Amino acid sequence: MTNCDQSDQLTTILYEQGGLVLENPPDGAESLLPELVYDKRTRQYRAPAHLYRDLVMALRDSDSPDFLDQARAYENCPCPVQTSMSLRPHQKEAISAWIDAGQRGVVSLPTGAGKTILAIFAMEKVGRSTLIVVPTIDLMQQWAAVLNTHLKQTAGMLGGGYRDLKPITVATYDSARLLSEQTGNRFGFIIFDECHHLPAAGYQSIAYNSLAPFRLGLSATVERSDGGEEVLFDLVGPLCYQGAIGDMVREVLAPYDVVSIGVQLNSEERQRYDAARKVYTDFVRRQGIDFRRPDGWKQFIMRAARSAKGRMAFKGYREQKKLAQAAEGKLDEIWKILNLHSGEPTIIFTEDNNMAYKIGRNFLLAVLTHKTKAKERKVLLSKFREGELKVLVTSKVLNEGVDVPEARVGVVVSGSGTVREHVQRLGRILRHCPGKRAVLYEIVSENTSEQYVNKRRRQHDAYQRSSEI
Repeated sequence: MTNCDQSDQLTTILYEQGGLVLENPPDGAESLLPELVYDKRTRQYRAPAHLYRDLVMALRDSDSPDFLDQARAYENCPCPVQTSMSLRPHQKEAISAWIDAGQRGVVSLPTGAGKTILAIFAMEKVGRSTLIVVPTIDLMQQWAAVLNTHLKQTAGMLGGGYRDLKPITVATYDSARLLSEQTGNRFGFIIFDECHHLPAAGYQSIAYNSLAPFRLGLSATVERSDGGEEVLFDLVGPLCYQGAIGDMVREVLAPYDVVSIGVQLNSEERQRYDAARKVYTDFVRRQGIDFRRPDGWKQFIMRAARSAKGRMAFKGYREQKKLAQAAEGKLDEIWKILNLHSGEPTIIFTEDNNMAYKIGRNFLLAVLTHKTKAKERKVLLSKFREGELKVLVTSKVLNEGVDVPEARVGVVVSGSGTVREHVQRLGRILRHCPGKRAVLYEIVSENTSEQYVNKRRRQHDAYQRSSEI
């Protein structure tokens, strides 16, 4: 692009409040981008910031290519890797595919396959100021430490009380959203870690308000139940590389087994379960709600809120779910597993805090939930990594992002119906080390809705190694 001192008659790109403004537009500006909107009052054209790259390329290719770019405020930022690490073959393939896609796109790799290292080499390739967006404060601090180790650069942080903006900055999704209009032109490269979060309505503005021409999305599981991955591809770029867990076992990930254990509800639990489920399912049938439709759950919630019977149905839904997830028989199976794998690093996953704390009390185990203070969480994870703690119980905190390299055994006591959550939990125990063979146990209440959910998620290729006992 051409930079000129005199801009009175020169087409100029500006960045204002998360969007692009085109001053002194060339003749036929409408043909540059379909998304350009003409403002009659100011006689300017406007477009969302994420179309910056397309607009620049269109101006370069136009009949009068001279223009002044006052939109970008990002800088060149050489990021040579300062350590001796190198890319594995699958990481090289992923980087090449991303480059071939124009240095825009989504890379899907299993947990433990080195997404963070891949991103660091992408930063070296791009050499622009970079914003890395992550879902949690723990992950923000983890990224900052990795960047300091491999790039020898101290990264800025946005979130968790930090507001330190630097050429390389790590931000939580929440903080990046709040500051997207102010910082959207300050980074030439934007990386979305756990990018399946981005299509959420509250987070899309991070990508829309950024003019970063280079973009990378990272996730172990891109698919969303609401089809939001299409929004992700529009904002970040296409799915340019996808590595399956099964293809990476032994060379990249630890070999593993998935074992499903069925438990029966006791007589009191069964009676309560059947009664609660009948109230719920009778209402669903009367209302003609079809959960196979994308809006099925939304319809149930809306109709349940309109009447006393509906509210009773929702109460019944929650009661039958709670009974299935917290069946007493699951505690017996946990005890058997802990004895079978005594001394092995183990993570026990639950859907809710109450069950996590109940397991912790019963077996005198450390519990990690979203209520755990940051300092205590850091201590517990450190002790687990060092082997001082052999078992951690958690309700979702360790589902994604947190690096727990030495876990060998996972126990899923309860969870949501999403395939993503369970693939992420499997990924917690698959980090490779010599001689390791991991095992994931799923404890499922038989003849309950939990069993149906388990069958559905086990269709994922990651579960084809599972066996039943």
